[in-house]
Amino acid sequence: MASTLPGAKWDSRFAGSVPHDVSYYSKCMLGGILACGITHAGITPLDVAKCNMQVNPAKYKGTFSALSLIRAEEGTKGIWKGFGPTFVGYSLQGMFKYGLYEVFKDFYSNLAGEEASQKYKPAIWLAGSASAEVFADIALCPLEMTKVKIQTSPAGTFPVPFGQALAAMSAQKATTKYPFGSLVPLWSRQIPYTMAKFFFFEYIVSLFYKNVFTAPKDTYGKPVQLGVTFASGYLAGVICAIVSHPADSLVSLMGKEGNRGKSLGAIASETGFKTLATKGLGTRIVMIGTLTGFQWWLYDSFKTAMGMGTTGGK
Repeated sequence: MASTLPGAKWDSRFAGSVPHDVSYYSKCMLGGILACGITHAGITPLDVAKCNMQVNPAKYKGTFSALSLIRAEEGTKGIWKGFGPTFVGYSLQGMFKYGLYEVFKDFYSNLAGEEASQKYKPAIWLAGSASAEVFADIALCPLEMTKVKIQTSPAGTFPVPFGQALAAMSAQKATTKYPFGSLVPLWSRQIPYTMAKFFFFEYIVSLFYKNVFTAPKDTYGKPVQLGVTFASGYLAGVICAIVSHPADSLVSLMGKEGNRGKSLGAIASETGFKTLATKGLGTRIVMIGTLTGFQWWLYDSFKTAMGMGTTGGK
C-alpha cells in the first residue's frame, strides 16, 4: 500500500509497501526477541570476561587471559555464567527495543507530518530509538542486575543457577537494590547506545544505497540487502560500544562487593573516567560490533521471511 486514499491525511503507517498495523508491529517484536536473545546469550563468555575486567582489572588483564583464568578456577561452566538471565533479559529488551522503535518512528513521523518527517529523518530515528529503549530497559533491568551479580561474584559466594540467583537477588534486595536499582545507569548506558545503534545503522544503510548500490533498493536480491544490513549494523555497533562504554563499566562496578552502598558518583570518582571509558573497551568493541551486526541481520532476515523487507534505505 503506497499511500493513504486521495485527499486523506498522510499517515506514515501506510506510506510504504507494507502497512504498519498490529500484525506488523507484533512481527517486529518477535524479530527483536530473536535478534537480541540469541546473540547476547551466544556471547556470554565474552561478557563474563568484560565484566570481570571492569570489576577487577588487577586480576583480569585481557579477554583471553581472563577467560583462561576463570575456566581454570571454575571450569568451563564458569565462562557461561549468567546465560539464563542474559537470554531472558535481552529477549525482553529486544522485543521492546525493535518493536517499539517501529511504533515510535511512525508516531513521531505522523506528529511531524509528511514533509518534516522526510526532512528531519535523523531526528525521527533518534527520538524513536530513545523512546523505545526507555521501556526496553525497564524490562531488562532485573535480569541485567542478576546477570552481573552472577558473573562478577567470586566463586561460591553467590548462586549461579538462574532461579536461585533471582531468589537471592530478591532476598538481598536491601543491598542488591533489586529489581530496579541499576535502572538509571542502565538508561545512561543503553539509551545513548540504542540512539547510536539505530541512527548510525539507518544512516550507514542510506549511504550504501546512495553511493554504492545506487539502483532502487528493491532491484537488489536479498543476499545483497542483508549484506548491507550486516555491514551497517557492525559499523554502527563499533560506534555504540565507544559511546556507551563508561556507563557499561559503572553497571558492572555496581555489582562488585566492595562497592556495596556506594553512590554512582562515588564509584565513578574512585575509578576515574579514563578507566571507565577504556578498560575492557577493546573486548566490547569486538563484542558489540559483531553482536550488533548479527542482531540487525537476524532482525532483517526475519522481516524478509515475513514479507516485510529489510530496514532502511528507502
